[in-house]
Amino acid sequence: MSKQTIGFIGLGLMGRAMCDHMQDQGYGLNVMANRSREAVDVAVSKGATERSTPKEIAEHSDIIMLCVDTSQSVEGRMYGDDGVIAGLSAGKVVIDFGTSLPASTLKIGEDVEKTGAFYLDSPIGRTPSHARDGLLNLMCSGPRQGYETAEEILKVLGENVFYLGDLGSGHTIKLINNFFGMTVANAMAEAFAMADKMGVERQQLYDVMSAGPLHSGMMDFVKGYAIGGDPSQLAFAIKNAAKDVSYYSQMSKDAGVESIMSKSTLKALEAARDSGMGDDMVSQMTDFYKNEFS
Repeated sequence: MSKQTIGFIGLGLMGRAMCDHMQDQGYGLNVMANRSREAVDVAVSKGATERSTPKEIAEHSDIIMLCVDTSQSVEGRMYGDDGVIAGLSAGKVVIDFGTSLPASTLKIGEDVEKTGAFYLDSPIGRTPSHARDGLLNLMCSGPRQGYETAEEILKVLGENVFYLGDLGSGHTIKLINNFFGMTVANAMAEAFAMADKMGVERQQLYDVMSAGPLHSGMMDFVKGYAIGGDPSQLAFAIKNAAKDVSYYSQMSKDAGVESIMSKSTLKALEAARDSGMGDDMVSQMTDFYKNEFS
């Protein structure tokens, strides 16, 4: 059986790595420039075909993948005369790999269904380095038939592929996951800054905390910068963390409830972003809290 043709929109750090891996596995790609030409040029040099609009991507692909930054960006590629939906036909599959608002995902899913195609949300866990080796964690949800159509390529991209049922479940779980992770990371960053304020060595604080049930991977990621000076162990930008926690907060409001715990995390992340730290990594929130305490 011949391999499905893949259309890909959003060749940033993650998308570029995913495309690189799919091409290495023999998949044909249709790509289009989004914010940078470099990744598109690399993909084309390896045999991908460049298309000029999302509609053309959809018309010439069996599975259309989006890996863009916000729900607004997803909607901008999906709708309009030149959007993905305009180029869909029965049996095709569209996959949103970004972290999007579930309400937006459900609306797009309804409109994709009218064409006879399938819409899946499959937010990503892990990093671009994992993507290059096909070792992502994928949280996929949507129509079972659509998932089964895309299952082979999803398992090429992911080491752990979770099928989570109804459309929007993947984005819901991803937002809860990221809210929890960013809240823990911020608590640990403030803890190190408070240790400085109180004249306690950061290493002593870590040694005591990590010896008990508080020890976690997130603690170690923040420690990587707070003690080791390496921000790359938690390679997630503050501006992206603020966006995800804000989406979690919006999701709770859409559900008719008010998140309590996310408020402080979001306030700190947005303040750090607005102070010029948006491109810094989340572990560098230690510096933000230290400056706040000075």
